[in-house]
Amino acid sequence: MSEPTGAARRRGPFKVGDQVQLTDPKGRHYTFTLEEGKSFHTHKGAFPHDELIGAPEGSVVRTTGNVAYLALRPLLPDYVLSMPRGAAVVYPKDAGQILAMADIFPGARVVEAGVGSGSLSSFLLRAIGDDGMLHSYERRADFAEIATQNVERYFGGPHPAWTLTVGDLQDNLSDADVDRVILDMLAPWECLEAVSKALVPGGILCAYVATTTQLARTVEAIREHGTFNEPSAWETMVRTWHVEGLAVRPDHRMIGHTGFLLTARRLADGVEPPLRRRRPAKGAYGDDYTGPGGKATPDGREKAVPAKDRSAASGDGSAELG
Repeated sequence: MSEPTGAARRRGPFKVGDQVQLTDPKGRHYTFTLEEGKSFHTHKGAFPHDELIGAPEGSVVRTTGNVAYLALRPLLPDYVLSMPRGAAVVYPKDAGQILAMADIFPGARVVEAGVGSGSLSSFLLRAIGDDGMLHSYERRADFAEIATQNVERYFGGPHPAWTLTVGDLQDNLSDADVDRVILDMLAPWECLEAVSKALVPGGILCAYVATTTQLARTVEAIREHGTFNEPSAWETMVRTWHVEGLAVRPDHRMIGHTGFLLTARRLADGVEPPLRRRRPAKGAYGDDYTGPGGKATPDGREKAVPAKDRSAASGDGSAELG
């Protein structure tokens, strides 16, 4: 049985063509590709690549300046933060959330829109494996070229599960029976009709947006479309800790807001989503609002409730209906 694509590059002694991540005594990282006859140079001296070729991962090399460097293969989170960029990358903390909360599984059929520099594509491909399908759409040809180079550098060549199309998703999407759709773009609400047709019942739509305005508009558009359940939205923050003897405290810097994530699941054809029962907070909607989140009419549809009526009906505007 053959190994999954890229697996051979993740274990065993260092080989020519492997990516190597050096860590200096101050914890700084340096990444390069092993080549016969080449040397790695720093302001602390140099050492030949040949010293690492054939050596086990986790070896220590010393430069001509007698500075020790720990040599390891970069993890995928390390790789995506150091690779060449055309567009901003999806941070590992968000990629991990997407893999978990969008339930990306081996063999999944996934559509991705907004490839950027190929960060999320690499995470998705490793999760779905060779038997899955990832069809990525990118509007800009220059970003698509950079993403292709980054993905192929990580896996050691083209990935058999990956197809990359240059163009807008809503104009080019032809995939059917898709399990998951990941949208990393400025206006994901523009793609809902195409995405709804492509997703299987129970399939997951996951959107990654940067601002509260984009988040609000995407959530409202999903509610209005009527083919998805109530979306969930969140963000993640990562704070590392300093641990040195009795000095155990949070680090002064952290990875804070990078973007918002939201997920929603495709309903079966012909099914209407259950009416939302939570009354919106006072002032959440204008008097002329007629979309989701308003008061239900006798025919089951929703309409806006003036602020004074919402206040009188629920007191603080947060009570549950019936």
